[in-house]
Amino acid sequence: MKRSRFTEEQIIGILREQEAGSKTGDVCRKHGVSSATFYKWKATYGGMDVSPSSPGKHLRPKPLTQRLAQPVGAVQRLGPAARRRAVEDVRQAFGISERRACAILGVDRSSMRYAHRRGDDGDLRSRLREIALERRRFGYRRLGTMLAREGIVMNHKKLLRLYREENLRVRRRRGRKRAMGTRAPMTLPQGPNQRWSLDFVSDTLVCSRRIRILAVVDDFTRENLALVVDTSLSGARVARELDAIIAVRGKPLMIVSDNGTELTSLAILRWAQDRGIEWHYIAPGKPQQNGYVESFNGRLRDECLNETLFASLSHARSVLRAWRDDYNYVRPHSGIGGLTPANAAGRVAQPNPPGHPGNPGLYL
Repeated sequence: MKRSRFTEEQIIGILREQEAGSKTGDVCRKHGVSSATFYKWKATYGGMDVSPSSPGKHLRPKPLTQRLAQPVGAVQRLGPAARRRAVEDVRQAFGISERRACAILGVDRSSMRYAHRRGDDGDLRSRLREIALERRRFGYRRLGTMLAREGIVMNHKKLLRLYREENLRVRRRRGRKRAMGTRAPMTLPQGPNQRWSLDFVSDTLVCSRRIRILAVVDDFTRENLALVVDTSLSGARVARELDAIIAVRGKPLMIVSDNGTELTSLAILRWAQDRGIEWHYIAPGKPQQNGYVESFNGRLRDECLNETLFASLSHARSVLRAWRDDYNYVRPHSGIGGLTPANAAGRVAQPNPPGHPGNPGLYL
């Protein structure tokens, strides 16, 4: 047999260079050997070390703890289930006991024999998915409120875990950039019918015809008082719809709106003067001054308009009527402690202030 020009110590040193991270081709070119020779050496001397007492004469396998030294650090960063799998893999590969494999990998033996006792919560997961499918824009907090109404109460951490495991996270939509400037704090209303907010929302039918939606919100109870849908809404039409709301609820002390042409028309100015209602216009380019209805518009677009294709004007009116009832009587509102606007309004029994232009008596 032809004698190799490399000693055993040199061969093992060459193998160490490759194990340290050098490419096999670079190592072969550096020492003038072929890749076939290199892999033959690796099959013969891989995992071997030179005995310090007899260098170059007797080769002995590296201790198991040294051979597994690199994987041990990685095992420490794994979870319990992955650690158990790693211990089983080491036992099968090296034919050692569980005790020794745990000692080498730094795994507690008690974790190997842990019996999983957590239930699968199949019924709870199923109900959570059903509600999330129905309310696709609800996060886990509102879903928890909906479950609590059905008598299903759990720790918020468990709810969040199930919510994430079922992959029910709400997909974030990119919002438009908003101008940042100084913001004056708004005076909060102290009772229902003290201040209403108005704004318009636009959408299109499947035939690409544009529709407009007038939204009216009570800033105290957060109730949606009206969702008026049509292809166009003039100032006179807005005044007529406000009269219809007043016939049911009474007059507000103030109405807040932006400076749209319909809301600054002579019809609206004449209507506000005749009814004795103060009409406040926000500063141009400052939608945050009308924050209550702007927040409502965001919920309306996110949970209804972006989720529905309107086939016709009558279809849009039907869908928005159903969504308005759901918003007022079913949907929990985070701004009023998870209550619905109807529940929040029902808890308020406040007489109209002296000189109030609305109907006398209690608001129930």
